[in-house]
Amino acid sequence: MDQALLAVVERSPQAAAAHDRAGWVGLFTADGRVEDPVGSRPHTGAAEIGRFYDTFIGPREISFHRDLDIVRGSSVIRDLDLEVVMGSAVTMTIPAILRYDLREVDGEWRIALLQAYWELPAMLWEFLRNGAAAVPATVQLSRGLLRNQRLRGAVGFAAGFRRVGSRHKTLVETFVNAVGRGDRFAALQTLSSGAAITLGDGDTAEIVELAERCAGAVTTKVIAAGQTVVASVSAGPRRGVLFADITRRGTGIQRIRYFPQ
Repeated sequence: MDQALLAVVERSPQAAAAHDRAGWVGLFTADGRVEDPVGSRPHTGAAEIGRFYDTFIGPREISFHRDLDIVRGSSVIRDLDLEVVMGSAVTMTIPAILRYDLREVDGEWRIALLQAYWELPAMLWEFLRNGAAAVPATVQLSRGLLRNQRLRGAVGFAAGFRRVGSRHKTLVETFVNAVGRGDRFAALQTLSSGAAITLGDGDTAEIVELAERCAGAVTTKVIAAGQTVVASVSAGPRRGVLFADITRRGTGIQRIRYFPQ
């Protein structure tokens, strides 16, 4: 099954590179949802997903530089960098982690949910550093947003600026480092009361078990999007992706989901 899921997921960058709108939108279930970036207003159903494509994918050249794929159950986690050509003089590299949840429909796997974890403020800052060269791309993106998404959609996209912050990223790094050195007490100090830890979405785990899997673990990429901090974790030859759910005003991690390679 893993190869079947990966094959469907791989059709997404292939369709984007070919500017195949129908092929890309057709990868999703009828009630499919796109959250890109996580924290912005979701796009649900073929019509909204089509408008998302027209705004953000169709007008651009996007390359997927894949680093790691993890399959667990019917979900695929992809650690990668996105290379986005915004215009003739502006190309950006965006560190990202994508999550695809798939569902079988009439004997075929389709994407029920695509969540793209990347940092909108960091992308905007890199974009603006291009100075005058960014002006044509800014005008094009603004026009596309208003034409395809209307004002409500533009405001919904801007909601992606609201996210947990740098102190929450540090909290997650502290948790991973503590787990990596087997310091259960320090790891517990980063968690809120009653915080859940699971392998994947549903297999309950304890910190001791996580420490056994992640001896020597360090973070190699940390992304804050919406209410979640996502971290790429490297523990020698073993790798994984960790999702930590945190409220912006919270002082501890509320939920840990670890997807091992």
